[in-house]
Amino acid sequence: MENEGLTRWAQILSAQLDAIFHHNPHGDLPRWLATLEALPPVSADIVDLNNGTILAASRTPLEEESRARLASLLQQLHPWRKGPYRLHGVDIDSEWRSDWKWSRLAGAIRPLTGRRILDVGCGNGYHCWRAAGAGAKLVIGIDPTQLYLAQFLAVRHFLGDHWPVHLLPVGIEQIPTELRAFDTVFSMGVLYHRRSPIDHLLELSGCLKPGGELVLETLVIEGGKQEVLVPRGRYAKMRNVWFIPTPEALIGWLKRCGFDEIRVVDISRTTTAEQRSTAWMRFESLSRFLCPDDPLHTLEGHPAPIRAILTATAN
Repeated sequence: MENEGLTRWAQILSAQLDAIFHHNPHGDLPRWLATLEALPPVSADIVDLNNGTILAASRTPLEEESRARLASLLQQLHPWRKGPYRLHGVDIDSEWRSDWKWSRLAGAIRPLTGRRILDVGCGNGYHCWRAAGAGAKLVIGIDPTQLYLAQFLAVRHFLGDHWPVHLLPVGIEQIPTELRAFDTVFSMGVLYHRRSPIDHLLELSGCLKPGGELVLETLVIEGGKQEVLVPRGRYAKMRNVWFIPTPEALIGWLKRCGFDEIRVVDISRTTTAEQRSTAWMRFESLSRFLCPDDPLHTLEGHPAPIRAILTATAN
């Protein structure tokens, strides 16, 4: 690797992955790997990473029976949380319209051309592919959920191995401290799951080169500069939600962690059109998490989800 920090990580990465796959594999991993082995060797003459739906297609479309077989295989990697994808005529209508989030931030961040990108908590890598489409030199997504790795590998099977996009099944805690390796770091939908949000922001800062850009997306609440929601029990049926600040409080956290040039580039209320159950994510989704009589509140009585996107510069 050209970068000293990435070289340092590469030296321990093999041992990290060995520990995961040999000592802590998910019980369904063999089944997911068998699904990947069964995917048809269909080449993509057409790849599009720059529109909402990530596309892999052939000039000679699959016949109906083959397309149904492919859909059945990809359904074995259920649930698909992030997307959408269209792979050789199979439309993966994921729970999240991740393309909407990308459209809200794409014009507000620094151009990604030629940059090294880290996407923390990347899910199956949807935004990694969008970063590659925007011209990134290297994109590394990290997410410890092994199902998401299987989904990523299924997508890459059809998009091709030549793209500079990789997904590692690790958490940010496994990245060496003070790596200082990336030009842009994304953390989207992660901060409120961290017991210590300040530590998470410091970890993100340590991954960035001096002058690098953080793109942070997280839940926020309305209120004053010092207000933070700390849910007792669950938030929108989620157990692991710890701190939801106001945008002003979040700016204060970023300043305390040494970030400069902090901007709030978007605040949007999450709707049931953006997050919903589909044939590709058949579990409960947002509509079941909101109060039926008052959709501005969750079932627990908390403010319904509002998400903010901020950018900031590392020192």
